[in-house]
Amino acid sequence: MNTLTYQQTGRIGYLTLNRPDKYNAFDLEMVDELEAFLQARRYDNETGVIILDGGASRGFCAGLDVETYAPAIMAMSPVDAYNAQARMSRLFLAMRRIPQPIISCVHGAAAGIGFSLAMASDIRILADNARFSAAYINIGLGGADMSSSYFLPRLIGAGRAYEYLLTGNWMDADTAMALGFASRKVERNAMIETAEGLAKTMMEKNSMGIRMTKEAINANLDVGGLEAALQMEDRNQMMIAYTYRMTPPS
Repeated sequence: MNTLTYQQTGRIGYLTLNRPDKYNAFDLEMVDELEAFLQARRYDNETGVIILDGGASRGFCAGLDVETYAPAIMAMSPVDAYNAQARMSRLFLAMRRIPQPIISCVHGAAAGIGFSLAMASDIRILADNARFSAAYINIGLGGADMSSSYFLPRLIGAGRAYEYLLTGNWMDADTAMALGFASRKVERNAMIETAEGLAKTMMEKNSMGIRMTKEAINANLDVGGLEAALQMEDRNQMMIAYTYRMTPPS
């Protein structure tokens, strides 16, 4: 991969955005590579947790590359442009579909798609200088894009989500913590170590339990009621219990 780097230590995978000269802005190649990476993780039993970070860039991710990819989309036919839009947006569905929890470590600016990468992660760890913007509204587009209208109200409540999606204003790290958007705020050089601590704790657990917990949380975000949520939880618990009774973990 050119726009991403990936390495694995044990069952922990380290995925780094790797366009530092472009503030990790997304171009077509980056969409291709992230799409392929997530597809490969869908049935990957060797990776337990993924840690996502912005690497050497001054910020986590500036969003869509407005110099290359954005003009290319605007020059496409309506059908091709719609397909390109849908393809990008489904990256965040893929992040939730893979069984591995994703821990994002965010430093500096996370705008547009960068904001959505953080939202679609399962756990967020912030550097002191992390800040977020649903920047779409600032460039003449709708403020709700790339899964933001789904995730943000569920993470911080509809009242504040309306504010950020309608204004494009920045949310700083302290505000993000106060609103419950993130789990931890640490010094930038402590983000990976903090993420590793959480990942190692998860790796001590029943691997099927971790997978089904992520599935249950995602499914129950949209559940129709308490009874349906309980049925999902009950099914998962019994499936795991009987699986490990028949084949105890080593």
